[in-house]
Amino acid sequence: MDYLWSPWRYQYVTKSAPLVGCVFCVAWTEERDREHYVVHRAQHNFVMLNLYPYSTGHLLIAPYQHIATLEAAPEPVTQEMMQLVRQSEVHLRAAYRPQGLNIGMNIGESAGAGVPGHIHMHVLPRWAGDTNFMTTVSETRVLPESLDVTFEKLKKAWAEP
Repeated sequence: MDYLWSPWRYQYVTKSAPLVGCVFCVAWTEERDREHYVVHRAQHNFVMLNLYPYSTGHLLIAPYQHIATLEAAPEPVTQEMMQLVRQSEVHLRAAYRPQGLNIGMNIGESAGAGVPGHIHMHVLPRWAGDTNFMTTVSETRVLPESLDVTFEKLKKAWAEP
């Protein structure tokens, strides 16, 4: 049997206390952007790295309001969310040169939402070689850099005009 070494994952699997509350509400209210990997804050939404990414640069865009459906979201929230999706595409293309992107949202637990009570948009850079046997057979992701490195790259990209 082969082993994959991913020391950066240790911090996630050994947290002593489970997160209390919604991961998005905690991330934006605590204002500890580096700890929560929040790369950008806008008026109605914020952009953060997915702690368990499918690919390097996997971004999540979530409203500050705890909203469970797009239907319940005010128009300014959804308009800004889509603007942030566009900006995410620009920054991810500049930082990682992906060959494509996955952009989408899962609403409700049965649709695959990991946080079913708080809508969030996924923006993932993709490359032809990133859908290999590891993902298909063992549901394992192999990432070429740590979240801290990704955070630095994308935080810098969002800060530039």
